[in-house]
Parts: sequence; C-alpha cells; structure tokens
Amino acid sequence: MVDITQGGANQLRKNSLGLIAVTFMVISAAAPLTGVAGAMPLAFLLGNGTGIPATFVLMTLIMLAFSVGYVAMSRHVKNAGAFYAYAARGLGGRAAGAVAIVALVAYNAMQFGLIGLLGGVASGVFAGFGLTLPWHIWSLIAIALVGILGYRQVDLSAKVMVVLVLLEYVIVLIVDFAILGKGGASGLALNIFDASAFSSGSLTAAVLFCLGSFIGFEATTIYAEEARDPDKTIPRATYLSVLMIGLFFIFTTWLMIVGIGADKLLPTLGALADPTAFFFDLAGTYVGGPVPAIAGVLLVSSLFAALSAFHNYIARYSYVAGREGLLPAAFGRTHDAHQSPHIGSVVQTVGALIVLAVFAGLGLDPVLNMFTWISQVGTLGVLGMMSITSLSVIAFFRKQGGQNSPISTLVLPAVSGLIMAALFVYIFINFGDLTGTTGGALGIILPALIPIAAVIGFLMASRLKASNPAAYARMGQNKA
Repeated sequence: MVDITQGGANQLRKNSLGLIAVTFMVISAAAPLTGVAGAMPLAFLLGNGTGIPATFVLMTLIMLAFSVGYVAMSRHVKNAGAFYAYAARGLGGRAAGAVAIVALVAYNAMQFGLIGLLGGVASGVFAGFGLTLPWHIWSLIAIALVGILGYRQVDLSAKVMVVLVLLEYVIVLIVDFAILGKGGASGLALNIFDASAFSSGSLTAAVLFCLGSFIGFEATTIYAEEARDPDKTIPRATYLSVLMIGLFFIFTTWLMIVGIGADKLLPTLGALADPTAFFFDLAGTYVGGPVPAIAGVLLVSSLFAALSAFHNYIARYSYVAGREGLLPAAFGRTHDAHQSPHIGSVVQTVGALIVLAVFAGLGLDPVLNMFTWISQVGTLGVLGMMSITSLSVIAFFRKQGGQNSPISTLVLPAVSGLIMAALFVYIFINFGDLTGTTGGALGIILPALIPIAAVIGFLMASRLKASNPAAYARMGQNKA
C-alpha cells in the first residue's frame, strides 16, 4: 500500500513544505539582491528617481489587493497548476488551457533571460578573483546545477532556497543599517510621499521595475499539493511574501537614496558606466572590507536561486498540463523515488541548453540581449495571467454563491485585475521601447509569443474537450 502522506504514484510529495519553505522558495524568484543591485539603479535612473520608495508603497498595496482574492480562492483550489487551476474553476477549460501554455512560455522566458544575466554577472564577479571564464560557461554550470535540484525531490531545493535568500537579505540589511547608523550622506530626512517626486520622470518605467520585483510571489499556490496544511500555509505564505518583498524594497530604496543624497542620486547614476555598480559603491563607502566582494558573490547566488525557483514553476506547470491531458501523458508522471515532476524538469533543462547555445553561438550579449529581450516576455505573460486570475476569482465566487465578502471576491479582484490589464496592454504596445528593439522585428515577435501561446492553449483544450470530455471536465480539480 502506498503511503499517501508521501505521495502515491504520479503524485507530488505531500506534506513536504512548511510556511517558511514555501515563502522563501517564492521570494527566491523575486531575487531580492538582484532587484536591489540590478534593477533599482535602473529604476532610479529611468523611472521617477527619488519617487521609487513611494512607487513601491503603491505596488505593495496593489499586490496585496490582488492577494486578497487570490487567497480567498486558494482555500477552494488545491492544484499545482496555480493560475491554470484558477482559470479552470472560474472561467472554464479553454481559458485554463490558454493560461497553462502562457505560463510555460512566460516562466521559461524568465528563466532563459536570467540564465544570460547570471552568466554575465558571474563572469565579471569571478574574474575579480582571478577565475576568468566565458559567460556561457557560467550559464552552463548553472543550468546543470538547477537541473539536478529540479530532478530531485523538492525538499532539497527548498533547503537551498532558504539559505540563499537569507544570505541575500543579510548582506543588503548590513549595508542598509550601516547607512542608517551613519546618517546617510546629508541626513536621513526624505519625504517618500512627496507627490512631486512620485510624478517626476517616467512613472510608467518606475512601476514596471517595481512590479518586476514582486514577480514570483504568486507562485505560492503552485506548492499547494506539497504544503503542510495548505489551507493555512498557502494564504500565510502569500501575504508574508508580498509584505516581505514590499517592506524590504521600501526600506532599502529609501536608504539607497539617503546614502548618496537625494540631490546627487541621478547625477551619480548618470555618471556611472555601469549603473548596477551603484549598490556595491554604497557597500564600499559605508561598510567596506570584504562586504562588496561578498555581495558580488551573493548576487550570483541570488540569480541562481531565481533560476531554480522558475525551473520549479515550469516543471510543475508541465506536470499539471500532462496530468490533465493538455501535454503528452509522460509530463504528468512523477519520479518513482523523488516524486518530483522530473519529465518537465528534464525538458526545461534541454530547452535552456538550446537557448544558451543559440545566444552564445551568435555572439550576442548575455545581459543586453539574452536577458533584456527574453525576460520582458515573462513579465508580460505574468501580468496577463494575473489579470485573468482576478477575473477567474470573480467568476468563481459568482457561480459558487453563498455568503462571501464582496470586498475579497469582487471589489479588490476587480480593481487589481483592471490595473494588471492596463499594464499588460501598455507593455505589449510599447515592448520595442522597453527592450531597445523599436522598429525591429523583435519588438513585434517577442510580445506576440504571449497571445500566440494563449491561442495554442485554447486550441489544445478544445481538442481535449472533443477527444476526452471527461478529462476536460476534470480540469483544475483539487489534488491536495
């Protein structure tokens, strides 16, 4: 007899993840140190400068609004398909098919882009220690390690994620409190709610960079089948993830500004050949010693943690799509010993190797090309899925009836869904501007991957309905 607490045949390992493990696995996708050292200097420079902390306050509130409906429905949906399962239960099988394939494209895009960024960062960081290798070798090593972790049981990945993310927070907070303790460049006074600062520069660019720092928190429900007491663990992990990410970035961006001085922020960033050196310069100024070098190594580990997190998302979406008939049945089988979605893991690893070979073979830049071009496709896809999910929450509770709070099942999902939809449309229309491919074919082809994926998923679900109505009717059902 199979011990169901450990998962049966073709089931994910149950009761393997607690609150801390789920929280840190999803926060690892948001990559706190990558956001601080990589994205925030660009957000200051290209966005609204000293208005970034206030922008994070706004985005934290929007993410919390989205989370209310998301969490309310999570108590009724126990399925590793997350957005897919929500769409199935709220809007039906065809919408779910569209979301499933969009999820695979979006998270693969995120993962492929991060592979390039990790290679570029690692080649620079380790060259400082005398270890000089081409960027694609570092990317290849990362793909291999992530593939091994993904193939094995999720517990191993969870333990690695908790350690790496904790180290990220520690190194950033060391710099934060050093700036706080020394009073910044000219005092700690900064009105983060200054309306003129918030509306200065490009608010749109600021919102996009800040929103990107949250992507990953929505994946708490992916682990519903593996979490201990998912009715409590998943909602708590969702809120905890949003609050940890939001408060961390509000606090850190405020201190990054006062660390250099509000009046010197943009001139300093504009004068840097590489704006991503800004955080390390602050670390050298306020802490010194080995901290900047350690932060560089941890930036590589931060990217590795994000790679592993997105790999896990992709493997689980592939598993669900195979289990429910959208993809070949082999994807819906789990490893006999590890109970991991190993087929999806292996396929994702092979795909990553192919993309790496193409970009390395063509001599393209790992950051400006591989990361910038491809990762934006992921942001676009996640925004689209979040919009559909908000609509799914509303539809689900309208069909269910009962005494549900309209705030959590209608008002907040509608508000957050409309905001996400507006951002989706803007990014789609201006994709070329955001990725530096204005007027080129890539500015059209890359964003088009998301609606194309949705159409393919819709058609795959329609085929399933025609060939196996019973399987179609079971789409998105609870598995925990």
